[in-house]
Amino acid sequence: MDMSNVLAFVAVATLLVVSPGPNGFLVTKTVSLWGQKAGFANVAGFLGAFYVHGTLSIFGISLLLVQSATAFFVFKMLGAAYLVWIGLKALKSAVSSKSSVNKHVHEKPRTAPSLIGAFLEGFVTNTLNPKVSMFYLAAFPQFMSQGSSAFDAYTLVTAHAMVNFLWFALMVVALSRVKHAANSERFKVWLNSITGIVFIGFGAKLALLRSS
Repeated sequence: MDMSNVLAFVAVATLLVVSPGPNGFLVTKTVSLWGQKAGFANVAGFLGAFYVHGTLSIFGISLLLVQSATAFFVFKMLGAAYLVWIGLKALKSAVSSKSSVNKHVHEKPRTAPSLIGAFLEGFVTNTLNPKVSMFYLAAFPQFMSQGSSAFDAYTLVTAHAMVNFLWFALMVVALSRVKHAANSERFKVWLNSITGIVFIGFGAKLALLRSS
């Protein structure tokens, strides 16, 4: 594969990765509340989801999702429902924390999610986002020449994954340095409230997404 095409793809993928989205808010919440390891588990989940989307695009399954109105609707609604569910969980946690603050009740600290749980949260968040598959369907024809192999396509997926890893690894490290601020229950209320509203907003936006 032509290196210039790879570099051009990396430039476009970088813009996609750094733009605000569910991944960034999920990492912010996870690291602030549960620490660096859980944040990196989220990121590992993102990377795994890229290969799922890449594989679906390479073998044409994503194209079927885009071309079939029913399949696309079901897929995007699953993704929207999952994002809204995360948002509602965060709001519920915020209400619970706020109640304990107002009553000056010190609840027993909640158990942090397992690394596998954090991985799955990142993986499902990214997998159920049809916008990623649409990106690959649009990008592959632009950056792959005629006769390119599946290996070339996976090269682009890997490049995208590496950009994603570098960006979110920097975010995880930066957030972990200020994690001590999250020890405040009022901070947890604020963070969970913002996270809940944002994820419900992303879910609503995804539900209204059109395939074309």
